[in-house]
Amino acid sequence: MIEVENLVKRFGGKVALKGISFTVYDGEIYGLLGPNGSGKSTTMRILAGIIPPTDGKVVVEGIDVAENPIEVKRIVGYIPETPVLYESLTPMEFFSFVGSIRGIPRTDLEERVERLGRAFGIEEYLGELIGTLSFGTQQKVSIIAGLLHDPKALILDEAINGLDPKSARIMKELLNGFKEEGRSIVFSTHILAIAEAICDRIGIIYNGELIAEGTPEELKRFAHEESLEDVFLKLTESQEEVSSLVRALREAF
Repeated sequence: MIEVENLVKRFGGKVALKGISFTVYDGEIYGLLGPNGSGKSTTMRILAGIIPPTDGKVVVEGIDVAENPIEVKRIVGYIPETPVLYESLTPMEFFSFVGSIRGIPRTDLEERVERLGRAFGIEEYLGELIGTLSFGTQQKVSIIAGLLHDPKALILDEAINGLDPKSARIMKELLNGFKEEGRSIVFSTHILAIAEAICDRIGIIYNGELIAEGTPEELKRFAHEESLEDVFLKLTESQEEVSSLVRALREAF
């Protein structure tokens, strides 16, 4: 379980998060959606123990993030929006490095790399320098690195970005499998159709505040809209702006 209570984050004079609260239950995929700059990635990084909160409380699997961020990092699988990799290493060297930090036995590491590498189709790239790989392949390396230690909770910030359709489908099936095992999953994406398909509940964050929360069907009823995309645009005050921009483009052409 992941519990977020009155979470606040300030960067100098800017307030990125304004006291948001939500709970992610065991065996649940919770979607955190919002426009760029809304506070999604900041929230994800706090949940993963990467940066400390300014105020409020975050508890991941019974561990307070502010009190013990190292322990939180040990049990959480965090996959950032942009892969953070060592470009002068090969994927296999990088996985070995991650395994040594995580304390993964060598035989377990090799078995997990073989299984995940085959699933995501990167076996032929394991000996290539990461800096020479495409963005999509680097994203697969980042995903595998985040799963190697068999985490109890998953924090995925736009993790499907750059994946080909087959790999995106595999990722969705993996998440459903983790859900069935009772793990807590926080999932962020700009692809609303994917969020609607796999998320049990969704929280919409806007200007650092959680403005709506519920199942996809509950959100559609609340906003009187037929699609999650229309719900998102309406609640983030983007619907009229989008319509205006589209009209202007049509007139220009």
